[in-house]
Amino acid sequence: MLFTSVAALAQSELDVRVKPSNDELKANIEGYIGSLGDRDEEALQRFSRGAEEQARKAAQALGYYQPQIDSEVKGGEKPRLVLTIDPGEPIRLRNVTVRVDGPAASLKSFRVPKSDVLKPGAVLNHGRYEDAKRLIQNQASRFGFFSGHFTSQKLLVDPRAGVADVELIYDSGPRYALGNVSFEGDTPFDEDLLQRMVPFKAGEPYDSELIAELNQALQSSGYFEGVRVDAAPTAAKNDVIPVAVKLDTRKPRTMGLGLGYSTDVGPRIKANWTRHWVNAQGDSYGWEAELSAPRQNVGVFYDIPLDPPLTDKLRWAAGYQYEDIDGSDTLSKLLTLGPEWHSKLPSGWQRVISLKWQREEYQLGDDSGLSTLLMPGVSYSYLKSDNRIDPHNGYRLTFESKVAKEGLGSDNNLVYGTALIKGLTTVFDKHRFLGRVQVGGSATNGYKSVPPSLRFFAGGDQSVRGYDYQSLSPENSEGDRIGGRYMVAGSVEYQYSIAEKWRVATFVDQGNSFNKLELPNLKTGVGIGVRWVSPVGPIRLDLAHALDDDGGIRLHFSMGPEL
Repeated sequence: MLFTSVAALAQSELDVRVKPSNDELKANIEGYIGSLGDRDEEALQRFSRGAEEQARKAAQALGYYQPQIDSEVKGGEKPRLVLTIDPGEPIRLRNVTVRVDGPAASLKSFRVPKSDVLKPGAVLNHGRYEDAKRLIQNQASRFGFFSGHFTSQKLLVDPRAGVADVELIYDSGPRYALGNVSFEGDTPFDEDLLQRMVPFKAGEPYDSELIAELNQALQSSGYFEGVRVDAAPTAAKNDVIPVAVKLDTRKPRTMGLGLGYSTDVGPRIKANWTRHWVNAQGDSYGWEAELSAPRQNVGVFYDIPLDPPLTDKLRWAAGYQYEDIDGSDTLSKLLTLGPEWHSKLPSGWQRVISLKWQREEYQLGDDSGLSTLLMPGVSYSYLKSDNRIDPHNGYRLTFESKVAKEGLGSDNNLVYGTALIKGLTTVFDKHRFLGRVQVGGSATNGYKSVPPSLRFFAGGDQSVRGYDYQSLSPENSEGDRIGGRYMVAGSVEYQYSIAEKWRVATFVDQGNSFNKLELPNLKTGVGIGVRWVSPVGPIRLDLAHALDDDGGIRLHFSMGPEL
């Protein structure tokens, strides 16, 4: 049989009292002493002298070298050790020398520790002194000063005078360089392709960030399932570090299948198949398809890596789309074909230059036709975001323009352009503000021959909530929605976080499409909603009320990142 008293099971308590109050010192003493366990009153009496010594060391670590410490043990069902500390006057820094000598001294990105806690007159803090040493050593490791060392590391304390002197002098020695990159593993790729993924050239000064970039570049290429980069300073010769990369090639083919839903198109199925590499130059190809009630499309592509291969490519693409939108009297059968040059500019902008041939058979109300256009175009996009899935701050900019000339592969003259600006900011962690502005326009001398894919409509989940998908449009004499030459839409939304992954929202949307460049008749929708942050981005459920045209209340459902 087992009998244990409640008192024996009770944890002893440590009661630290610092006078005058000093929360940092109190917490440091409690951390030094730690848990008292289940000591009884007699055990606490024996432990009290050791606790006083631990408290003294904790006080010295924060610059209090002459504390007055008294201990008292109080019995009862839960014994307590009471420590009363009068820290006295702290030690203050008198002479402070923190210096880096050698080539690192001229490197702007090598920071010499300078702060208010490490200058003459500041209270001595041993932790800050150690932090300064670690900062210098960590930077030396990052920037390749592997033979560096401290020629002086002194902390001299004079408790009677109440002062301390600090001297930290670091000799960086020479900066090592990165050598040639060698690749190991059974890969089908040309050496030239692999070398074009390396973000540095042999002979560049060592920087651990460059090694991390190399690892990330190879991981994100889509060619490999395993990447290991070794750049060991111990293997250096003449201060040059060779870089060895071990690669495990991924399976060449993958297939994906997904289900989704939005109130714009209802349930939808997406499928894709990709051959990630087809030859030693890293070419790839694949197809993707989407099926929903109003829209079905399939596209194929063939990608050729350019230089640099991770951001630049030449894509040959073709696609077919069938769209039949109930309520808008729009039917479209669209075939597209042409090359695209994708590149990332030094400024961070993504650019796509394209030459698209499209053939579209369409019906808009009682208007039908067959359009053939050959359109060179260019688009720019820029995304700044603190999180790809669920950002808290950031913005997205997108601009697109394309033209067609009658007689040059086209049966109509057309200039077409769109722009999208989205922004998001979070205040005090819980308050989120989102804004969106969309504009579009076209110029042509034969608007009746412009197909539906190049006309503008508004309304729907991503445009003006409270109105059906593409329901805001100019109408013909029969009341059919036929699209407009121009479009403008905007939104302002406020979200409040009520739990870790839940938010409530309120919003105002406004917009319309129109045919004349004059003050448009904008339609307004207002509403409330709820957001749940899923692993693939926020899932949005909104109730929106259309304020114009005797509009009712509509339910909107969508998902994906805010930017």
